[in-house]
Formats: sequence, C-alpha cells, structure tokens
Amino acid sequence: MSLLNSVLKVFVGDKTKKDLAKILPLVDQINSHYNSYKDISNDELRDKTLTFKNKISSDLKEVNDQIQNIKSEIEKTEDIDQKENLYQKIDDLTIESEKIITQTLEAILPEAFAVVKETARRFVENTSLIVMANEFDRQLSQDKSYVNLKGDHAIWSNAWDAAGKP
Repeated sequence: MSLLNSVLKVFVGDKTKKDLAKILPLVDQINSHYNSYKDISNDELRDKTLTFKNKISSDLKEVNDQIQNIKSEIEKTEDIDQKENLYQKIDDLTIESEKIITQTLEAILPEAFAVVKETARRFVENTSLIVMANEFDRQLSQDKSYVNLKGDHAIWSNAWDAAGKP
C-alpha cells in the first residue's frame, strides 16, 4: 500500500503540502494582525468588532438601498405581474448581497481571527477584563454573573474549568 501511495504522490502530489500552501499565507496575515494587537487597549480591541460590522454594512449599503427602493415600489404597484418581476429582482439582489457578504468576510477573516486570538490570550492571562460599559454590557450584567458593572466600566470575569463541574 505504501508503494501505491508513493506512486500517487509522484503523479498527483501531496495533499498536505497543497493544503499548507493555501493556508500558510493566511496564517502569516493572521499573525501579522495578532502581533499588532498586543499593545492596544481592551476597548480598542473590542471596537474591532464594530469596525467589522461597519465594513459589512457599508459593502451592503448599495444593494440594501436597491432592495428598499424595490419594496417601496411593490407597495405602490397593483399589477401582479409587475410585482412578480420586482420580487424576482429582490431575490437576485439577495443573492448578490450574499456574495458581497462572503467576499467581505473572506477579506476581514485574518483580522477577525487575530482579534479572537488576542481576546482569548487576554482572557487566559487575566482573571478579568475591564472595558467601558456599553448597552450590551448593561443588559448582559442583569442576567450573567460574569459581567459586572462598576461605574462606567464593565468587568468581564472568567473562570476556566476544562474538566467541567461535578
């Protein structure tokens, strides 16, 4: 069997090497962003999520505006055939918006992964993270014991228990 594998590798190539060739540039981009995030504050790191959301929204703005215009046109139209055509346009724009979202997510993937990696590192190295409280923190602090408010700050506590609790 190993002889067959060796022959296949000669003609087809090694799948592991091909996969690594695709992934390593992405890993380099992630690590580049990750290294730049070590010196930013918790609030700045947290704001990266808002930056990502804004990027997606801005990329979708034109398509979403077109969909809203078509929806308002549908409300004014009584002709069933014209409405059907307008709904088809909305379906086409929805497919276009999904493509735009995919492209945007692929573009921000290295940076977003680096944000998650840096956040995880900070939680591992600290028992709590302190950030300026926002509305999400205020709502979450009412139901979850790991988020506490102190003045204008939210304190996110962590307790890792890999084995689980009895």
